[in-house]
Amino acid sequence: MEKRDLTCIICPLGCMLEVNIDGERIGVSGNTCPRGENYARKEVTEPARMVTTTVRIKGREKGQVPCKTAKDIPKEKIFDVVRRLKEVEAVTPVRVGDTILPDAAGTGVAVVATANVD
Repeated sequence: MEKRDLTCIICPLGCMLEVNIDGERIGVSGNTCPRGENYARKEVTEPARMVTTTVRIKGREKGQVPCKTAKDIPKEKIFDVVRRLKEVEAVTPVRVGDTILPDAAGTGVAVVATANVD
């Protein structure tokens, strides 16, 4: 049996979780709500993260627009997404929610703007 200690990142409580993995069986303790259990199960089977960064604005030497993935992506794809975004230039005007990159590193998840830039 494998044991992992995690800190839940879903809410500000930061519950200390103990996850016991025995083949297909996963036991979670230490959570104060069901979200903590769901987080722990996903973290040990399919870890995923949101990516937040900035993208250059075309034609501006110092201009950038903040952006993020529309939902979490597999953890192992984070660096692929960031590398790809280094090649992308946003065209103004940009509005919150505009798609900056439609498919982040083959994940099917879009990267969207998180601020307006004129």
